[in-house]
Amino acid sequence: MAAAPTSAGREKRCGVCGQESRQPGFRPPVPEQAPDLDLRPGEPVRSTMARWLQACPHCGYAAPDIAEAHPAAAQAVAAAPYRALIADTAHPVLARRFLAWAHVLEETGALHAAAEATLHAAWVADDLNRDDLARLWRREAVALWRSGPALDAEQSVRVIDALRRAGDFAEAEAAAEALAASDPPEAVAQVAALEARLITAEDAGRHSIASAIAPPARRPHVTHQPKKRPPEGGGLKSWLRRIFRG
Repeated sequence: MAAAPTSAGREKRCGVCGQESRQPGFRPPVPEQAPDLDLRPGEPVRSTMARWLQACPHCGYAAPDIAEAHPAAAQAVAAAPYRALIADTAHPVLARRFLAWAHVLEETGALHAAAEATLHAAWVADDLNRDDLARLWRREAVALWRSGPALDAEQSVRVIDALRRAGDFAEAEAAAEALAASDPPEAVAQVAALEARLITAEDAGRHSIASAIAPPARRPHVTHQPKKRPPEGGGLKSWLRRIFRG
């Protein structure tokens, strides 16, 4: 299925520096394929990552909507770590954008959201066959998840998957055993069991959630909210959340 049309874009005033720039519009298409175990959406949404974030060409602020900024974002963007991050040519441009957004989120205390954005950077590395960076950023995402509030079932599964994909099989096994011992909902237990089998086989590859959970009788519609944290929203993602949370 073809991607949904996007608008030609419109002028946005950056919430950090106040400068205006033309930013492309984006309306996410409907995913026709099941997501991965870490909930990376299936195609055609999978291939739209380059449009999930906007970037201010004046100050470098990256966010789902640059017109919106936490009060502490300007300080984070102006600081040396952020400037060094967006200037690091050793990393892919799109990955730097997600890492920059993750840095702002971390500096403003949204650690789980920062973990999500860091995982998105790992997805970019996956697509470029940069396994070294994908492993690094998955480990960083795990550290951020674990630094924040108590993890829910979905986040616990994603931590296990990130550890497995990073090749940290012993740690992934311990996390999977802990989740299984917590008497999770049936669907979570099914995913955890699949993760356990993959860990035993020392399989660090990508696997679909359809390998663990049968799809619904009808394919649901999906949208995500790029003004919040991509890819979020209703449809398939909400269906998965409801399953994970019992």
